[in-house]
Amino acid sequence: MAAHSQAVNVRAHCLLAAAMATLVAVGPVRQPTNPPIHQFTRIISLVPAATEMLYAIGAGPRVIAVSSYDAYPPDVKRLPSVGALLDPNVERILSLKPDMVIVYGSQMDLKQQLARAGIDIFDYRHAGLADIAATIRALGRKTGDGPPADSVALRIERGLDDIRRKVAGRPRPQTLLVFGRERLALRGVYASGGIGFLHDMLQTAGGANVFEDVRMQAVQASTEQILAKRPEVILEARAANSAFPTGDRQAELDVWKILAAVPAVRNGRVLFLFDDRIVIPGPRVVEGTLAMAKALHPEVFR
Repeated sequence: MAAHSQAVNVRAHCLLAAAMATLVAVGPVRQPTNPPIHQFTRIISLVPAATEMLYAIGAGPRVIAVSSYDAYPPDVKRLPSVGALLDPNVERILSLKPDMVIVYGSQMDLKQQLARAGIDIFDYRHAGLADIAATIRALGRKTGDGPPADSVALRIERGLDDIRRKVAGRPRPQTLLVFGRERLALRGVYASGGIGFLHDMLQTAGGANVFEDVRMQAVQASTEQILAKRPEVILEARAANSAFPTGDRQAELDVWKILAAVPAVRNGRVLFLFDDRIVIPGPRVVEGTLAMAKALHPEVFR
């Protein structure tokens, strides 16, 4: 059980670390406005968020391999895995004879190797919440699935606007959004800074980020900083399969009791959300943002 728990935690942290590393490394999406339309038939995705996008726009049947961290939709579990951000298996990728590979913008060596092999790429570049819809539209143009991609992107934009309307005018609790820390300890606490998709989701859900003034994707927060920020809500967001083992939930809540002077701790507003839709910036982001909004403003969504 301990080994399984450790493996789950590694996957969850790698999944979010990959997303955050990409945000820091490459900035917002800047795909060509009108790239040539081509119906790619053998697509490999090294990016879980992009894999979800492919399936959402109808290109899923043309996906032949995915990253080591892909888990959604369930169909991807039957596909070969070819590594991920830090360990792409170039030999395996080339052996599958793809005609397009979706890569992280920071994978410079891999992009050069694919170019030498004459394989087209989609350069995945993400920054904020709005870039999710922009990336879906760009991916649809690239794969020849423009109209369904536009529909998916519009649905996301409308869904997020609907959440904004529902929480408009409500008090915006000062929130510490934590996406990583050591088990059973307040060490290695990583929280959302004032830029990036997690920050944007929190704002859309009706929260105010206590680290909004820090213009970084991620903040390694000390207990002294948390005490100084005095969050009214502490929201821990993790991948679904990183849920605490049976019996550990209360122990993990108790960890925060050493900060009893923090309003969130004193008032019992330390909340756990284990939901891939929050930590993977893909087409399910409306549902992830809604989960945040329900946690912050339960009275609005009764």
